[in-house]
Order: sequence, then structure tokens, then C-alpha cells
Amino acid sequence: MKRNFASTSILMFIISLAMLWVLTLFESFLSGLTTAMERLISALILVLPAVVGVVFGILSLRRNEPKPWIATAAILLNGAFAIFNLLVLSFAG
Repeated sequence: MKRNFASTSILMFIISLAMLWVLTLFESFLSGLTTAMERLISALILVLPAVVGVVFGILSLRRNEPKPWIATAAILLNGAFAIFNLLVLSFAG
């Protein structure tokens, strides 16, 4: 089965949520690192998949794939997740 960009975007949101859960569970492993390194690792784990999800959602809309509401929902979810985590990372510490 060929996966379209909208479903891949939703999958990236689910991966972002899973990474948030994993990072929360294993937060103690980051305690020995510097604050800058903790923020960098957190940004790569949390924000990067959400940004990739936004890109896939935009590509889905540009290709005029069926059910554009899925791509729109994925863009909104991934964008909100990325912005929220960027704000948390910028003000934490």
C-alpha cells in the first residue's frame, strides 16, 4: 500500500508524541549533560519530527491529494507541537 504525504504527516505527529513520552521517561539520562546539550538533544528529538510533519502536510496540500482536511489537521497539530516545545525549550533553565 502506498502511503500518501498526509498520513505520513500524521505519523510524524505520533512519532513526536512517542518521543515526548520516551524523553519524559528517560529524562535522568540527560542530567549529566550541559544545559545547552540538553536543549539541543531535546530539540532534535521533539521539534525535528514535528517540523518534518509540517513539511509533509504542506507537500500533501501542494500535490492535491484526496482528503485535504487530514493534511490541514496534521499541519496544525505538528505546528502547535513544534512551537510549544520550542517555547518550552527556550524558556526552560
